[in-house]
Amino acid sequence: MGSTDNIILKVDNTTAGYSEIDILHDVSIVLEAGEIVSVIGPNGAGKSTLLKAIFGCLKPKKGKVIFKNEDITGMSPEKIVKKGISYVPQVENIFPSLTIHENLEMGAFIRTDNYSSRMNEIYDLFPDLKKRRNDKAGLLSGGQRQMVAMGRALMLDPAVLLLDEPSAGLAPKLVSMIFERIKDINSTGVAMLLVEQNAREALAMARRGYVLATGKNVLDGDAKTILANKEVARLYLGG
Repeated sequence: MGSTDNIILKVDNTTAGYSEIDILHDVSIVLEAGEIVSVIGPNGAGKSTLLKAIFGCLKPKKGKVIFKNEDITGMSPEKIVKKGISYVPQVENIFPSLTIHENLEMGAFIRTDNYSSRMNEIYDLFPDLKKRRNDKAGLLSGGQRQMVAMGRALMLDPAVLLLDEPSAGLAPKLVSMIFERIKDINSTGVAMLLVEQNAREALAMARRGYVLATGKNVLDGDAKTILANKEVARLYLGG
């Protein structure tokens, strides 16, 4: 990890869960400006819960979430998105009855300026969407839906994008396409916290990685080093 001056998002010893059940236990994550950090681990490890705690969908019971040196712990998602964090959940992340273009417009709901240039940038990132801009989003393939969801989240020009399982349920060809788009988004300067079951792909494109298991940090460091770790491979990468 580089200079602490470069840290844009920090999750510090955070415990969170649902009702009386804690899913995360003293989890700490650091994201630097402009980098991709991948979070991997088995189902039920708390990966999605981590993103929800960052984005204010869950209020942490303990610990802090710091964004750009400001404590945003437990702040509402509406306030957090205005600060510069966007979140793409794994499911129910588009409006199927609206067109692609209308979905992107919904992503700009809090903007009061002329966002047409931003819309054009999104279409440049996702040329497949531009061709079908007037089609209903509900008619799209799984991969195209994910592109709509990411495009909508990017309409606010966030500093940080939280992605929850963007490749889930997609055919291998579409998985590759989604990961290529993630790299393209990152190349524009957006820092990304990527939660993924497709651990090999996620670590291969990340700068750093974290392994969660039973709601706890079990390993973190350089993504390529984690990818080469035989024990990690055996436990989390399928051998």
